[in-house]
Amino acid sequence: MPHSGLSLSAEELRAFGYAVVDAIVDRHEHLRELPVASIPSRTRMEALLRTGLPEEPSAPGHVLEEVLGSVFANTTRVDHPRFFAYVPGPGNVVSVMADALVAGFNPFAGSWVAGAGAAEVELVTVDWLRQICGLPPEAGGLFVSGGSMANLTALATARHQLPEETWQDAVIYASDQAHSAVTRGARILGFAPDRVRIVRSDADLRMDMAALRRSITDDREKLLRPFCVVGNAGTTNTGAVDPLDAVADLCEAEELWFHVDGAYGAAAALSDRARPLLAGLGRAHSIALDPHKWLFQPFECSCVIVRRGTLLRETFRAVPSCLKDSDLTVEEVNFRDWGVQLTRGFRALKLWMSLKVFGAAAFRRAIDWGIVLAEHAEARLRSNPQWEIMTPAQIGIVTFRYRDEARTPMEMDALQRAITEALTASGYAMLSTTELRGRVVLRLCTINPRTAKEEIEQTIAILEEEGARCAAATTDTSPTRAQ
Repeated sequence: MPHSGLSLSAEELRAFGYAVVDAIVDRHEHLRELPVASIPSRTRMEALLRTGLPEEPSAPGHVLEEVLGSVFANTTRVDHPRFFAYVPGPGNVVSVMADALVAGFNPFAGSWVAGAGAAEVELVTVDWLRQICGLPPEAGGLFVSGGSMANLTALATARHQLPEETWQDAVIYASDQAHSAVTRGARILGFAPDRVRIVRSDADLRMDMAALRRSITDDREKLLRPFCVVGNAGTTNTGAVDPLDAVADLCEAEELWFHVDGAYGAAAALSDRARPLLAGLGRAHSIALDPHKWLFQPFECSCVIVRRGTLLRETFRAVPSCLKDSDLTVEEVNFRDWGVQLTRGFRALKLWMSLKVFGAAAFRRAIDWGIVLAEHAEARLRSNPQWEIMTPAQIGIVTFRYRDEARTPMEMDALQRAITEALTASGYAMLSTTELRGRVVLRLCTINPRTAKEEIEQTIAILEEEGARCAAATTDTSPTRAQ
């Protein structure tokens, strides 16, 4: 007799499943009423959840109550319409159901033999993204966990085009606004720190082309091998887009690989408002983009696309004897041969299903709304001289500072952080800070399509109240002033 200890009856499973769906729907309907952030101490979480290994079963309903009351209740709600920190994860309900289907059917998305349907959906969905980015039909790619893995995969593919004996002298170029995923990926691939050139950005925080040219020339004179330039299609700090056409021209002239880190902004090319800002995107040799940002998917839905898709297979294919049976022709795609992962889940389904259910036009309007919200926030901030705009609204991000001319630069930095912490403590909204040119600034990211303009206005009103309160609480004898 088979052991049935890891199963539920059909009736129990339906009841459990209905309870889970009810919890998801209830959260979706009432999310706006909940506080944005919940950041308890480690001590508090240990008291709630630390137990020994459970030997005996518990009722599924009781475990679900613990998950809802102790786990998710103590998690910052990054899909909340007033979560403006970092990069929100708005998600969408159809993709939630798609992820449930993937978990329930558990397809293996690493080989055609094990998951032909999953592989074909991934091929189709990557091709949709290929079209959005303006890449040619021969481009190909695959879904990965996030921008870090997408950038790593692209850089590994780029390096593979060089003779192995030259890898030690190969040099990568990225701006001082590039995401840490780029430099971390280079480090994982074995590039020494002095083989990653950080090129300064210009006044608009876009890659300085003159500085890039000088750096490439200097390295050639040192008998090093420039081989890859990483351009930004929407920086995480400010939404800035590097001059992609100019970078592409330079890469063509210098015979360099042109990679675009579009984890934040590339997918926004679906929008007519954003596409002109991303001119040159389709000239890249490789692109990293995150549908779990501008295409509103649950997390772990990123994609890497390479201009000549066959290069992925040339870079990553490795077939041990235990997988010979599933090593079919090139036409039947085994995605295990296209990237790092052998065991891989069916990430493409959620984007495929949500695009089929809602249509691309709905996504286009949602992207447009996120851009409009940032522009609305900028206009509201400019209406009060207490605010200084540091960078204008760019693809859903605006940065700014609270003014107080009587304070030192260090005191001003501390004041920005205090205002941010006070807003989070209020429970109404959450935003984050970043540093631009060595100074702390407030940063508002507005990509959630469920956010209302009134919520932007109320958030800024609270920031103004907290700014005045925090400024009044600081005196000339504070520790910061004493420094």
